[in-house]
Amino acid sequence: MSKALRLSEKWFRRGLWLVAFVFAWFLVGLGSTIVGDLPQVEQQRTLDDFMDPQRTATLRQAIQVAERTERDAQDALDQAALRQQTAQASHRAARDTFSNWLATRNATQRPDQDTELIERTQQLDALRQAERDALAAVETQQQRSLDARQAQSRAQSELDTLQDGARDAFESELRAQELRVFGYRLLLTLPLLAAAGWLFAKKRKSTYWPFVWGFIFFALFAFFVELVPYLPSYGGYVRYLVGIVLTVVGGRYAIQALQRYLERQKQAEALPDHHRRQELDYDLAQTRLAKNVCPGCERPVDLKDGKTDFCPHCGLCLFDRCGHCSTRKNAFTRFCFSCGTSSASPGAPDPAQASGPQTALP
Repeated sequence: MSKALRLSEKWFRRGLWLVAFVFAWFLVGLGSTIVGDLPQVEQQRTLDDFMDPQRTATLRQAIQVAERTERDAQDALDQAALRQQTAQASHRAARDTFSNWLATRNATQRPDQDTELIERTQQLDALRQAERDALAAVETQQQRSLDARQAQSRAQSELDTLQDGARDAFESELRAQELRVFGYRLLLTLPLLAAAGWLFAKKRKSTYWPFVWGFIFFALFAFFVELVPYLPSYGGYVRYLVGIVLTVVGGRYAIQALQRYLERQKQAEALPDHHRRQELDYDLAQTRLAKNVCPGCERPVDLKDGKTDFCPHCGLCLFDRCGHCSTRKNAFTRFCFSCGTSSASPGAPDPAQASGPQTALP
């Protein structure tokens, strides 16, 4: 911050820079929201949009029915398997009991037990039949489950075929949609960037410069940062090409500005001393002198020796004598620091004459 500025003015400038950054922050938030919501202007396409809707619905319904049938068959199979295990255990126990009883009967050879032999044999046959029925129920549910899985597999295979046929068209449309959305974002950010360039060139030193700089920060952030996550595979070329164009335009502007500045400096150095000092901004002159720089030609000057009154490069008067007390003072100050006399007081001698002849202009 310039040492020539008033203390309050320094803090006001800092506050204005804070306003610029806060303004830019709110603009960035608004811009990121808009950029993020831009895809909503396009209808979201899915793979189903490129498939036969009737056939797709039929196949998906068939898959759902097959999945439900398989679940039901699996539940029934679990129950049938449990009943089969129970029937096998009952038949096995009955057969062991019958074998023991038959061995006892053969040992005793009692004819009165022939009727009981027939009954036990019939009971054993009934248990064997129950075991067979349980096995048949298990096999039925296994077959039902297998049929459901095969039906689901066939429907899924046909659905995959439909999806494969539609995938190329879907991806092509997706790329076209991505390009359109990127174009929307580019159409939004490029004018902001152009407006920021115009504001930088024309309005950066205006009264409302905090808002100008805030908008410039926002536009640069919107293009080079907010646009990056949404760049397609070829989007990097756009960003670099725009960067190259901006660099060329900015560099050309800077070169021309430098040439115009040097021409103005040559013309200014040809003017009389008092005209040159009158055209210089007070704060700017004080700032340059504080940095040991000539306010006129901006070349370095050694002012620490206390004897240099004129710029050795352009001959501009830097220090003169007070017309009232003859104290050596800064030629750009408005009042003498020793006696307080105004530098514009009537009768004050011309600084060039008070300090001696000027050096020749380059």
